[in-house]
Amino acid sequence: MNNKEKIFLNKLINKYSKEPRGKYLLTPDSFSNDDIIQGISTLLKKKITMSDVTKKFEKKFAKVVGAKYALMVNSGSSANLLAFFALINPMKKKRLRPGDECIIPSLCWSTSLWPIVQSGLKPKFVDIDRGSLNLSIDQLKKKITKKTRAIMAVHILGNSTNMIELNKIIKRKNLYLIEDTCESLGSSYKKKKLGTFGDFGTFSFYYSHQITSGEGGMIVCNDKKNYEILHSLRAHGWDRGLNKKNQKSFNFINSGFNLRPTETSAAIGYSQLKKLNKFKKIRSSNRNKIIKKLQSSKKWREQFTFIYPAKNLDPSWFGLPILINKPYIKKKRKFLNYLNKNFIETRPIISGNFINQKSINLYKLNQSKEKFPNAQNIDDRGFFIGVHVNPISNKELNFLENKLLKINEI
Repeated sequence: MNNKEKIFLNKLINKYSKEPRGKYLLTPDSFSNDDIIQGISTLLKKKITMSDVTKKFEKKFAKVVGAKYALMVNSGSSANLLAFFALINPMKKKRLRPGDECIIPSLCWSTSLWPIVQSGLKPKFVDIDRGSLNLSIDQLKKKITKKTRAIMAVHILGNSTNMIELNKIIKRKNLYLIEDTCESLGSSYKKKKLGTFGDFGTFSFYYSHQITSGEGGMIVCNDKKNYEILHSLRAHGWDRGLNKKNQKSFNFINSGFNLRPTETSAAIGYSQLKKLNKFKKIRSSNRNKIIKKLQSSKKWREQFTFIYPAKNLDPSWFGLPILINKPYIKKKRKFLNYLNKNFIETRPIISGNFINQKSINLYKLNQSKEKFPNAQNIDDRGFFIGVHVNPISNKELNFLENKLLKINEI
């Protein structure tokens, strides 16, 4: 693409991409014009289906996070699905069997949980640590039994549990570890990237995440056999791309899905990946400025508690989680309605205590009616707002100060 064509496309993109003003969105548009142009180039070449750019993105992603293998899929949810179907696959030695238990934190996302159920395994919930929002190591130790075969660690909003302690448990008990890193791309624990401690690490490139390709995800691993299983499961169960002698044959070696990404998504994701560290620094700076602005305000009455990174963690923040303190908890619903009506987008922390979801009863996943007080505390008190990839302005900081600290008057 020559300069004249790029100038034309830049003008066209600028014409149609207007940001709404006077709003604090969960995430504003983080696409640069070049990201979009990279995506457009695949359309102009009529290379829309997964091809060379996808492979290039996979190789670069593996290098960035420090994994041997990376496989792009159409979403982070699909990455989780592949991880569990790889664990039960007949091609895998010491594969998991129906009814084997997998521990998962009660503060989680739906598609962190459902692949466990869909693969015939039994989820076993564990409470979280209030300080990090992540899986509680102390509670985990109490939940492991002879039936436990795997742990699904969900790295929440850029934070993590104590990965050194978790790894000791994994090795001592000979368990599989899957890391749902969909909200924590770029976070490092003792300089090792989250998503690379376990057997599988999963990532999401949805619109609001650390980098985005609109939709899309990635799964990483360090074992060649695991990679080959994932590769065949991703597309129909065939060995195309694995068996060089049968590149175009319909040679089905396994069961499979169709979870392939588009070349267009891969092109945008590859372009965004180059800016991951830059985005990470700006998000962290914005988060710190918001907290400082609120705590230094004349209106500050310790209305909120903030979540800080786990020890040894260099976080890549997804959002700014906020816990409403005791005198104001009963105002939560009214307060969040106020914020959203006044142009500050909010979200629950993940989906709250997932035990409260109706689908838990539908699938009879908590028949003992077990309580998870820490996850429930976060459910009762928590919400989060966005931290953006562009430096926050004083005007935005003043706007957030005035609206968030209005909770006293609600």
